[in-house]
Amino acid sequence: MTSAAHLFGTNLVAMVTPMEPDGSISQSGVGNLVDHLLSTGCDGIVVAGTTGESPTLTEAETNNLIRTVAARAGDRARVIAGIGTNDTASSVRRAREAEAAGADALLLVCPYYNKPTQAGVTAHCLAIADATELPVMLYDVPPRAGIAIEQSTLIELAAHPRIRAVKDAKGDLFEAMTVMAGTSLAYYCGIDELNLPYLASGAVGVVSVVGNVAAGQNADLIRAVNAGDLDAARAIQRSLLGLTDTIMGTAQGATMAKTALAELGIIPHPTVRLPLVEPAPVYREQLAKALQTIALPA
Repeated sequence: MTSAAHLFGTNLVAMVTPMEPDGSISQSGVGNLVDHLLSTGCDGIVVAGTTGESPTLTEAETNNLIRTVAARAGDRARVIAGIGTNDTASSVRRAREAEAAGADALLLVCPYYNKPTQAGVTAHCLAIADATELPVMLYDVPPRAGIAIEQSTLIELAAHPRIRAVKDAKGDLFEAMTVMAGTSLAYYCGIDELNLPYLASGAVGVVSVVGNVAAGQNADLIRAVNAGDLDAARAIQRSLLGLTDTIMGTAQGATMAKTALAELGIIPHPTVRLPLVEPAPVYREQLAKALQTIALPA
């Protein structure tokens, strides 16, 4: 069976969607950002996930983004399309459109807001996994979805041949280790603050927001853990604490990641779409200081 690392990559970035000041998608910004991610060690790009502001992207914009990123990345990185919604029929349609647009894999968030039973979550995920030939990474994020994909549901879904991985933003390491021990599901840490503990517990890789500006450090972290060099891994994680706290713990992850990329000149502007707003000056100042603490490519 093809490994999860081959299907999805290991050092994944939840890519922001660059925009112009008028709110339109910046094509030059998308191209520059993809080049930046590839040059800093990213081997998997999540397009139109939450960090990419999926709730405010149209389906046409999403499909165009997938096509653009897939063409730019070529065979240098896997392109994982965020296609999950709280409407199964819409998610099935989006999955098929993503496959046609050139996505390599799908990211399927637990259906949010509706609060279905676990039987409903299972039926939703299976319907989408059956809709294409692409491998699926489940996205378990109770703080956003309002419900979790429970352990028994994860184990049941693991029997589907195309459900191959989990982006875990639940933060229950013991459950993650239990599911990894009992299934073939590959785990990816979806909480930047916990990248090292997840990797040390058996996760294949990360899906990182901070990776928009620190994919190189994440690549080094993954290599260090795989080599068994936990001293080096701890040093890398410590070096990222300030930046991670600033991006993930102040204003809002997507807005702060965009501001960081604009500060570095990688994207033209930190525009976000309402209801998101750009960070207040105090947070931008904190971010500028945090960026100075890490080594970034010239």
